[in-house]
Amino acid sequence: MSATLNSRLNSTETAAKLPAVIVNADDFGLDPEYNQLTLRAFERGVISSATLMANMPAFEDACRLARENSLQGRIGLHFNLTYGEPLSVPIRSQRRFCNSSGEFDLRLPRSVLHLPASTVAAVREELQAQWQRCVDQGLRPSHIDSHQHVHNLWPIAPIVACFAAQQGVPVRLARNVGGNIGLAKRLFKNALNRRLVRLSGATVSFVCTPRDLLQGFRPAGALEVVVHPTLLADGDFGDDYLPEGQSLDRLLRETLRGHRHIAYSQLR
Repeated sequence: MSATLNSRLNSTETAAKLPAVIVNADDFGLDPEYNQLTLRAFERGVISSATLMANMPAFEDACRLARENSLQGRIGLHFNLTYGEPLSVPIRSQRRFCNSSGEFDLRLPRSVLHLPASTVAAVREELQAQWQRCVDQGLRPSHIDSHQHVHNLWPIAPIVACFAAQQGVPVRLARNVGGNIGLAKRLFKNALNRRLVRLSGATVSFVCTPRDLLQGFRPAGALEVVVHPTLLADGDFGDDYLPEGQSLDRLLRETLRGHRHIAYSQLR
């Protein structure tokens, strides 16, 4: 074996041993300007993954950008039950999910633990419709998360987790890193995450935001950082979770040294 090839193999093996981080930008497809910002974040190496909103006006534009820039395998589904119009019919008549105009208007209290069978079927059909719209655009989602974390609602979680298992993709866990998670909330999140993993299979161990990293939290293990990039005046990237003017790019580089940046499709 040549010294060059041996060195390359050793380098690959070393990289594989590094902790994995997925930096995922939510809301891809929201509008054309945000689509361009997301693409720029990919190009700069700030993010390694993004999730698509299949019922938003700029969805097809986002899909085109993803295909043209070979981002297949780095794009997941940002399941949406809170904003815009559904893609399926049955959920429009579900008053806890849609208003009288048939637009999403989620009014599901967190205290609700069970849903009627007809409601479960309607939510699943909408999930299937949003998934299929991505597939029809040549983008099979790498994983599933959700807008405003609706899959963290107890009765929604098993619908999403079981669907993900059928498709063979991971699901984002509930955020479990940070200083503002009290005891009761932590117990709930732990139970919810165990449920998601049991129903859908392996995923990352930790989920946090840039603000959690800024506050000094450094989880040890496979990690997803959930980001919502913004554009700073100097052309750098900020984030909705960060103080105004704070660089997301610099924060990630300083706090995630020694991590290998991957997509959910590369998670092993």
